[in-house]
Amino acid sequence: MPSVTLAAPDDFDGWRAAVRTLVARDTPPSAVTWLIAGEAGDLFGEAAPGGDAALPSFTVPKAFLDMAKRVVCNAEPERFALLHAALAQLRTRSKLLDDAADPLVRRLYDLDKGVRRDVHKMRAFVRFREVDATDGERFAAWFEPEHHIVRLNSGFFVRRFAQMRWSILTPELCAHWDTADLSFTPGAAKGDAPQGDPIEAVWKTYYANIFNPARLKIDAMTKEMPKKYWKNLPEAALIPELIAGAAGRTRAMIDTAPRDAPAAATDALGALRADAASCTRCPLYAPATQTVFGEGPADARLMFVGEQPGDQEDLAGRPFVGPAGQVFDRALAQAGIDRTSAYVTNAVKHFKFEPRGKRRIHSKPGAGEIDACRWWIDQERAAIAPAVTVALGAMAARSLTGRVVTISKERGRAIALPDGSELWITVHPSFLLRIEDKAAAAAEFDRFVADLAAVRDRVATLA
Repeated sequence: MPSVTLAAPDDFDGWRAAVRTLVARDTPPSAVTWLIAGEAGDLFGEAAPGGDAALPSFTVPKAFLDMAKRVVCNAEPERFALLHAALAQLRTRSKLLDDAADPLVRRLYDLDKGVRRDVHKMRAFVRFREVDATDGERFAAWFEPEHHIVRLNSGFFVRRFAQMRWSILTPELCAHWDTADLSFTPGAAKGDAPQGDPIEAVWKTYYANIFNPARLKIDAMTKEMPKKYWKNLPEAALIPELIAGAAGRTRAMIDTAPRDAPAAATDALGALRADAASCTRCPLYAPATQTVFGEGPADARLMFVGEQPGDQEDLAGRPFVGPAGQVFDRALAQAGIDRTSAYVTNAVKHFKFEPRGKRRIHSKPGAGEIDACRWWIDQERAAIAPAVTVALGAMAARSLTGRVVTISKERGRAIALPDGSELWITVHPSFLLRIEDKAAAAAEFDRFVADLAAVRDRVATLA
């Protein structure tokens, strides 16, 4: 049985070089043993043949390569064989990754999701502490990842802390940055990392002040910040006391709250907007320029929820200002709706894209990213309490209902929401831009305007 020995558990380049030869020679995935240098191997295996320039080349979708770079970082022992099997199928099934029901594809997506989650947790929960150094300031942090993500994730910390000398220590691999070069060394023990520094008192004070007892959802908090990470977070020591006192603090906030409802809602929206500016609930925040929060009056009776910001919205920091926003504004005007009287936001607050040269091409957010951002939508709706919320597109409808929605089945009717308000569903303005036939585009635009006019009339009856 041929075997391939890779240099490290996350050796994507080594896997890619070997698997191209294996696939080109039609070597079945079940016949290959994948090994890591320095680990126990197959005593009876033989090395797989090396690369051969004479073998035919082939191409695969970029999406597969992007996913493979993450999947090889998963701790699952079968990851290399699973990727090998997918690559072999891609030669004849170019749309393989579109088949989410395929067991192999579903398995790879699960592995990819696990790595993405671990990457996000590392970015959210690494806490640098100052260490003694004779040559100037240096900081170190301890983290225990579930997967082999240190190399994959190091670029984020280089970009975020470019002018700071730091080390991230983990049991398997350590990353070091000296403001010019990134290097890696073997794993360390937790005792090698600093256990505290004076800045922690400042961090605890900050956390105690931003902790809002009225928004406390323990299940959601522990899901976002699992207890296994608490031991490395200085602020975690405050959590039990803050939870215990949450009810009393909430009552005090209610007793002293302003009685002017619109003013209170405005204050609540301002606080939400400030919180959202530093949101790290999903990985989309890292490449995006900024959070694109909602805008509009705090006492709006009508709320529009789009899908996600586009390129221009990401740069401007405002929703619906690009080409789709222009279509939206034109339709609102024809339907007799003043945009400044409505609240406009998106289901996902960060722009998801794929770079293509100097361009950034819109990429559809996944279910996990929609779910992560649902918290913000829930908070916006709670602060504004609109009589009618309009979902622009299937992604927005999913965010608001928690389920997959077919627009053609739900369009043009009121759907009761748990808080007693109504949800109406229609298409996203970008859908109209994608219709090439001019007559069909004009007809769909008129139908969109009719949807908005029906919503306008419904709000008037509920006012």
